[in-house]
Amino acid sequence: MCGIVGVVGTRDVVPLLVDGLKRLEYRGYDSAGVATLVKSGALERRRAEGKIVNLQARLQEEPLQGLIGIAHTRWATHGAPNESNAHPHATERVALVHNGIIENYRELGEELLAKGHKFQSQTDTEVAVRLIDQYLIEGLKPEDAVKTALGRLRGAFALAILFHGETDLLIGARRGAPLAVGFGNGEMYLGSDALALAPLTDKIAYLDEGDWVVLSRDGARFFDADDKPVQRAVRPTAISGAMIGKGNYRHYMLKEIYEQPAVMGDTINTMVSPTDRWVHLPDLGIDLAKISRITIVACGTSYYSGLVAKYWLERYARIGVEVDVASEFRYREAPVDPNSLSIFISQSGETADTLAAMRYVKQNGGRTLVIVNVPESSMAREADGVLPTKAGPEIGVASTKAFTCQLVTLAAFSLAVARARKALSEAESAKLMAALMEVPAHAAEVLNHDEDLQALAEKIMDARDVLYIGRGPCYPLALEGALKLKEISYIHAEGYAAGELKHGPIALIDEQVPVIVIAPSDSLFEKTISNMQEVMARGGKVIFMSDKAGLAHVDERTFATVVLPQVEPFVAPILYAIPVQLLAYHVAVLKGTDVDQPRNLAKSVTVE
Repeated sequence: MCGIVGVVGTRDVVPLLVDGLKRLEYRGYDSAGVATLVKSGALERRRAEGKIVNLQARLQEEPLQGLIGIAHTRWATHGAPNESNAHPHATERVALVHNGIIENYRELGEELLAKGHKFQSQTDTEVAVRLIDQYLIEGLKPEDAVKTALGRLRGAFALAILFHGETDLLIGARRGAPLAVGFGNGEMYLGSDALALAPLTDKIAYLDEGDWVVLSRDGARFFDADDKPVQRAVRPTAISGAMIGKGNYRHYMLKEIYEQPAVMGDTINTMVSPTDRWVHLPDLGIDLAKISRITIVACGTSYYSGLVAKYWLERYARIGVEVDVASEFRYREAPVDPNSLSIFISQSGETADTLAAMRYVKQNGGRTLVIVNVPESSMAREADGVLPTKAGPEIGVASTKAFTCQLVTLAAFSLAVARARKALSEAESAKLMAALMEVPAHAAEVLNHDEDLQALAEKIMDARDVLYIGRGPCYPLALEGALKLKEISYIHAEGYAAGELKHGPIALIDEQVPVIVIAPSDSLFEKTISNMQEVMARGGKVIFMSDKAGLAHVDERTFATVVLPQVEPFVAPILYAIPVQLLAYHVAVLKGTDVDQPRNLAKSVTVE
């Protein structure tokens, strides 16, 4: 959600930086700041809580100039939305802005405290700037300090970095969060996306995953994740949000899939305190310890996120959960228990059926909580409580990053309910929370297998029917995988609970039918394997998605395998969503369909 702008220029860069921030306002933010090198070569910064107009007022009161600078709009995650937590963060030697999450900030922070550093904010970002500062203190040059620090940071992030006295040096880095480089006439630029740089240049290059870049007025030097010099294509861009927003990606859907590590990190951090690493929900006006039952209502992909949450809430929080599709819920005239909680999930917050279902519950005296991606939407305004996801604008009709952000929100909520009901031990709670905090980094790892999924797509693109199977919380992932394939590639696909195959659907199995098995090595793994064996015995083409421990149990009869990280089973459904999204995407591209605007579908369904 945060926005980054950087300029190495030949004129006063402050107006350019502020204008760039204005173009990033759509991302949402609650503070803003600018840092430059003044004539003496010293770092100076101005920051303000609230909107950019407050920063502009601060700059009028205390003018700031410079030929090189960085700027940032921050959506509060680690730490309250105040000036001390606003970016840029700085020491005497280095200033930095950051989009994303530093997952190992705690252990690095303890190390830096032991070396005499004194922290001035509540953010994970300050750990990054002080780590680079420590390497400068130890005598490393700026490039080497950044390179060394990047090797120690874990998480999903984008960075822009300035150094005292270095009037022709700006460094950017990308891991799981987008960053664009703009080429001007004697000037160079950094931005969270090309839209921020549109008035300055029509020549853009994008950092690949793991890249870092060194900018001077003469140009850019790119380095890959192994610190090897690389070339990145410089592309002419039309100054149009519709085109610029895709970056290097062919479709919005693919871009949004690749944004998931960053936006999941943003979403987690809005609910998790950096001090105690625990879920702190906004005031929902609801006593979680006293609710008798939970009902989850949603449509489409959001409904499947609710099905996953049912497993989490019932297993970990020990509370009964009902999940219903919004288009059916209110027509049953379901009784509403004032001691229960109804949760409504919608990307847009305007989905007609879901909004109507929520209003039905409110009219009948029930308590309502909404999970939405648009905080000013109708559902957000009308509900008793709101849990906002931080997916940012999602243009592709087939939901990807909004879905995984819903899942991380529901996972955090499930842990909060479990604690309120004293259903988990402190040790188990801490283990599950640690697993959730690691999800963005694991998601970036999953994306590294995209080429394997492209090759797999070629093998199934001509299938007439495809089945997906899973057990437990991966059963909803089978439903979601089938939906994704149907809606963008137009191949008939169905998702089933793996144990239900023998009750009818196994009649569909033959050598022409790919069967995608979603099977992390969890407590249900052996049963899923048994169901997979039933498919292979009948000639089905099994595509097996699992971790290394799971793949060790696979024989040569499988048609293909997809390797995923070994993770705590609690978070597996979040990560396994990514390969099913990518597989559907690549099949659709090969079939030549309109990936971002599939036929007969709309992004937000505002009529019944």
